Amino acid sequence: MKTYLELSVDENVGSAHKFYEVTVEDTLLTLRYGRIGTDGTVSTKTFPSNELALKEAEKKIKAKKRKGYEEAEQGVRKKRSITRRSITSKRSTAKKAPVLWKFNSGSPAFGIYIDDNYCWVGNEKGRIFKLNHEGEVVMQFQLPDGVKSIIVDEGWIYVGCDDGNVYDLTGKLPRLAYEINENIDIYWLDVKNGLLAVSDEGGNLTVINAEDEEQWNKKSAGKSGWMVRCDKVGRVYHGHSKGVTCYYGWDGSTIWNKKTSGAVLFGWKSEHAVTVGTSSNNVTLFDLEGKQIADMKADDSVFSCATAPNDEYIFAGDSSSSIYCYNKAGERLWKLASTCGSAYSMQYHKEKVYIVTTNGSLACIDASEAAIEAAKAGDVPTIQDIKAPKAIAVIQTDILESATDLTKGVELVCIKDGSKLRMRVVTPGFHSDWNVQFPKNLRILGQRYMVDNVLEANQGGFYRYYGNIYKID
Repeated sequence: MKTYLELSVDENVGSAHKFYEVTVEDTLLTLRYGRIGTDGTVSTKTFPSNELALKEAEKKIKAKKRKGYEEAEQGVRKKRSITRRSITSKRSTAKKAPVLWKFNSGSPAFGIYIDDNYCWVGNEKGRIFKLNHEGEVVMQFQLPDGVKSIIVDEGWIYVGCDDGNVYDLTGKLPRLAYEINENIDIYWLDVKNGLLAVSDEGGNLTVINAEDEEQWNKKSAGKSGWMVRCDKVGRVYHGHSKGVTCYYGWDGSTIWNKKTSGAVLFGWKSEHAVTVGTSSNNVTLFDLEGKQIADMKADDSVFSCATAPNDEYIFAGDSSSSIYCYNKAGERLWKLASTCGSAYSMQYHKEKVYIVTTNGSLACIDASEAAIEAAKAGDVPTIQDIKAPKAIAVIQTDILESATDLTKGVELVCIKDGSKLRMRVVTPGFHSDWNVQFPKNLRILGQRYMVDNVLEANQGGFYRYYGNIYKID
């Protein structure tokens, strides 16, 4: 017995590009599932009898059909288009940067996030690593496809992947937070206050709300939107081949539009400014109203940039494996070689510049004045080389443990509101008529769940779950 299912397409509510196959051979039940166009993940289980194996298979099929899956013919739909950032990286002729340590993730790395406690990196093989500030791995995840970016929205950590999924990593298991329409060739994405912004190959910008429903879509004057950044007041900054456009996130109205001297290849958003790197070797700083503050020159195309607090220093990485630092007035202070490839992305944190590179490294560079002056004189520390641990299996995002203590956390229930499944809070003391942002692939009508917490969204009117999810039996 073999049943092949695919998730029904709904062009207005994001991607539907997944399959689920159930096979029973005697007493062996085999499940195969994943994104269409891939081999997917396989799991097997043996039962005491063929009857019990068939019973479990039927249960699995019914559960998937309740979530919108339908029987289909395998091979009709194709895998979504994927475009990855590509740098023809050259060797820098500058003196070496003071790299303290570098972690080899195993393949080109694009995703990075640094805070006071940890350093996160994600690569194009879908591997996510959480390291301490000494470069030691404290946790890893394996996602089904390559990582586009790692995004932090208040206390939430999201990972956007080539398969069109955005995963929430705030709990002990990754959870599916958003599914992006399969027709979008994703270039970059960002999330703020639960609002997801996605830029694509055609220069389009798509904004998706916390219920994973498309709010609006705009075509920019250019194409190749490698930059999108959101802020806490609801603005979205979109960098493309013709410059930078700023929109209001909730309705898509244009606030300002500015041309740049070359195509925007990357962008950084700080509290007071937007910084962009371009194909014409420029690093340009705009204030939040679109006024140009500074225009800085590099020696090659700029694929990454970041700033220190209050934009006191501006950092950039070019396609020749060099790292630059400028002051607020736009004066170049130094240029040094990364020693580990060109930086796809970067972040500054407490006198250190962290970069993820074309050869898959996450490198920690000492950007203190003393270390830089020593490096200019050719005096650099011995680099600590750290290798990635052994790979682990792809983690399933739809597995739920049963709640063991109903006194801890917040209880939710899945209801039907019109034609859509919505999540509402059951626990007293909350608005029972507000929707809760919650993974769509876990919603089953009438099912109750426990979550670690729910927090009111900054713009009000709905909640966002935080942490772990458990089912209530």
